[in-house]
Amino acid sequence: MRTTDHLISAMDTALRTLFATPHASQACPPPKSAQGAMSEAEKNLSASLMRVNHVGEVCAQALYTAQALATPNPALRAHYLQACHEETDHLAWTAQRLQELGARPSLLNPLWYGGAFALGLLAGKLGDQVSLGFVVETENRVGAHLDSHLAQLPAADQASRAIVSQMRDDEIAHARQAQAAGAAQLPAVVGALMGAAAKVMTTVAHRI
Repeated sequence: MRTTDHLISAMDTALRTLFATPHASQACPPPKSAQGAMSEAEKNLSASLMRVNHVGEVCAQALYTAQALATPNPALRAHYLQACHEETDHLAWTAQRLQELGARPSLLNPLWYGGAFALGLLAGKLGDQVSLGFVVETENRVGAHLDSHLAQLPAADQASRAIVSQMRDDEIAHARQAQAAGAAQLPAVVGALMGAAAKVMTTVAHRI
């Protein structure tokens, strides 16, 4: 594909992520046990956590799309685009669960997407090993973040727990794939900055 084609593809992904209804290639993970009754406070908590998770999937679309755009390596570009496709399932599942909970996605999704795209483009321009290292750091942090949500979700909300559990397993798999592909070890300061940025995003998206 030519550079123009890659740009058009990236723009298409952005528009579909932000303004279209995502469609999963796999069915939403089934709950391991029956969904229980939840209080209004529990529903609000679940909705807030799933809104944060939806934002994370919006950012994943942006990151992988930008990294695919930045790399000159066709095989690595295909790897990023495949990961982006797999993350679309997560985007669709979290959007569906928000709807079931009577909640809306973050109003700031275009901002989150733009910021994540810029980070992905920067990582990609620093070289393929650094870009893959960024994937490892990001996905490991996301996995830990999803573990914290499993601890916070109401016990009765088995539907949300099933989605988050599958997402966590998939994110950890993406980190391992990137590591096996030759990821560089990023400096500790990079991880610290990423953690601070993620804290701001999750705190704001929890409410807005």
